[in-house]
Amino acid sequence: MAEFTLPKNSKITKKGKAHPAPAGATRTKSFKVYRYDPDSGENPRYDTYEVDLDSCGPMVLDALIKIKSEQDSTLTFRRSCREGICGSCSMNMAGTNGLACTTTIEDLKGEVRITPLPHMDVIKDLVPDFTHFYAQYASIEPWLKTKTPAPAGKERLQSPEDRSKLDGLYECILCACCSTSCPSYWWNSDKFLGPAILLQAYRWLADSRDEYTGERLDDLEDPFRLYRCHTIMNCANVCPKGLSPAKAIAETKKMLVERAV
Repeated sequence: MAEFTLPKNSKITKKGKAHPAPAGATRTKSFKVYRYDPDSGENPRYDTYEVDLDSCGPMVLDALIKIKSEQDSTLTFRRSCREGICGSCSMNMAGTNGLACTTTIEDLKGEVRITPLPHMDVIKDLVPDFTHFYAQYASIEPWLKTKTPAPAGKERLQSPEDRSKLDGLYECILCACCSTSCPSYWWNSDKFLGPAILLQAYRWLADSRDEYTGERLDDLEDPFRLYRCHTIMNCANVCPKGLSPAKAIAETKKMLVERAV
């Protein structure tokens, strides 16, 4: 489990607000939610919301939507597909990164603390700033790069065996749960690409159709961009898609070693 550390621009000093459940609610759950509005000039705080579970869906995202709809319309968070596909609702719940839409309320014991992803600047409430994360993603040039012309009127084909090498890589939804659970990324995010981006980088290294393997490896062979990974496995533990960025990073290191031999 990745321990939660406050986002970069946090200094919680103000006592939060309490929002009780409706009168007559018999089965309730308490959610302690991180609140921060930079436009207000106030320090971050935690607000507490009591939610009636008998009129709420089973997922944490259901509770957040209910809170925003019925108790506090100022609460801000990202969400979209509600199916664990888009990665929009990534956040830290009860000390562990995950997707609010696939995290069940009943699995979280006691009062549930909900915060934005750790060690990222916060735009507002539960919305982290992904600007740097996306810039790192763009830096690996995440698209098929070739030197030879494409076959006339045909796709670039792969054997089933080569295609299977992409399983466990292409499913990444860039939710950043893994990167923001990695202490090396917390400390060196300015230079270390982090688990999510390195998994995406290996996705193209493993693609038999890509013809820039050497150049891609050259770009990763750096004391910080790749080698800050110490294989503590937080990334694999929190990935909502069940992927292993640590394995992809190890395979990339292996390719660099084999190339040097």
